[in-house]
Amino acid sequence: MQAHLAAQDDDMWFVITDGPMKIMKANTAIAITEGAPQWVEKSIFEYTTEDNTKANLDNVEKEILYKTLDKNIFSKIKTCATAKEICEKFVGAVADPDPVSRGTAEV
Repeated sequence: MQAHLAAQDDDMWFVITDGPMKIMKANTAIAITEGAPQWVEKSIFEYTTEDNTKANLDNVEKEILYKTLDKNIFSKIKTCATAKEICEKFVGAVADPDPVSRGTAEV
């Protein structure tokens, strides 16, 4: 999965490990006080085309992940807000040794 996501965009795996990207800009305040952040988050109205692409990576990853999961796993992750949350729940669901809770018990 990591190779597939990295093939889509170099930053995709960082979205899985760190969460959605925050698009930043330099803090251009006239007098930056000591302790003030050097970088501040950009307003969505300041986004360039590249910024929009980077900001949308989480949505792209969620779509890829949704398409790869079966119905049993999907029902457990459909409420997740980010791709990072999906991966964390997915790993927990796959690691669960109880086939009944995973929905894979044979009848």
